[in-house]
Amino acid sequence: MIIEKIAESRFNDSVFESTVFGKEFSDHMLIAHYKDGKWGEATIKPYGPITMTPAAMSFHYGQTIFEGMKAYKNENDDVFIFRPEKNFERFNLSAARLNMPQIPKEIFIDGLKAIVDIDRQWVPQDYGTSLYIRPVMFATEEAVSARSSNEYIFAILLAYAPSYYEKPLSVKIADFYSRAAQGGVGFAKCGGNYAASFFPASEVQKEGYDQIIWTDSIEHKYIEEAGTMNVMVRIGNKLLTAPTSERILNGVTRDSVLTLAKDAGYDLEIRPVEVKELYDAYKSGELKEVFGCGTAVVITQYDTIGFGDERVQLPHLAEEDSFALNLKKKLKDIQYGLVEDPHGWRVKIEKA
Repeated sequence: MIIEKIAESRFNDSVFESTVFGKEFSDHMLIAHYKDGKWGEATIKPYGPITMTPAAMSFHYGQTIFEGMKAYKNENDDVFIFRPEKNFERFNLSAARLNMPQIPKEIFIDGLKAIVDIDRQWVPQDYGTSLYIRPVMFATEEAVSARSSNEYIFAILLAYAPSYYEKPLSVKIADFYSRAAQGGVGFAKCGGNYAASFFPASEVQKEGYDQIIWTDSIEHKYIEEAGTMNVMVRIGNKLLTAPTSERILNGVTRDSVLTLAKDAGYDLEIRPVEVKELYDAYKSGELKEVFGCGTAVVITQYDTIGFGDERVQLPHLAEEDSFALNLKKKLKDIQYGLVEDPHGWRVKIEKA
């Protein structure tokens, strides 16, 4: 791996005063080029623009995938990342589905550790904040032929992440638009999934909602995801979530939350969840919590749900009674190195 350090760091403490997610980029980025059927040597270099032709195939045919991860710092200035092997595996699953080359472990994992170590001063220490990590791959071959590219760039970018979605959100259940279809790319983290979600989200925002709960594309009968997150439902004292599929992302946070729920002895079911089941539970007073989980937010609660033209209010539970808040604290305490890590999820970034 080639390392070209910045001459003078751009870091100052005002970075940590930002309230905008993913705009304050760190000093360095990792870049690797794929050409002639193989990956070249990865380079860590000062963060900045790269030159691309407008004929780069990612602009025309959408071959672009990414991951979302975070780095955390404890009171001893130790820096940790969380379950990077899961993101590595999912990145290559996305690559396979988009007919893109596999990224080697020594570029993804070793590069990830190296760049976080070099930019460790950019990792904030305040609980709830972090350094967001964005591995991304996109097609760069200069051609406007409708086929897979023969050239790609893999990059890792780092950006400050303030506390995100701290207040409960209002969400509307989709009854027309869909996030993904069976046989499609819903399980992959590809750019097109997100681009297609922005218009439906903007439509519900005009109605006063923050986000959308996606339903299946055939009948709009089952809930699937919420915005860009996996979604979980508590009916009575039972926690429910949809199984992963070709339409539903296998979230790392989702998997971690489910593991912690099992550890806590929660009654847990992974099965299709009907919209009608949610509505009936609300009418009977049994719908206690609905929340989303993902890397950026960890867990975010929903306090209002739109069923068609009806807007319903969920109960406000005390912190000690909330599955969502309890699971969020358990997960964040592990991520920040405040408690034991019984599952070996936390990876310490050693100083070079």
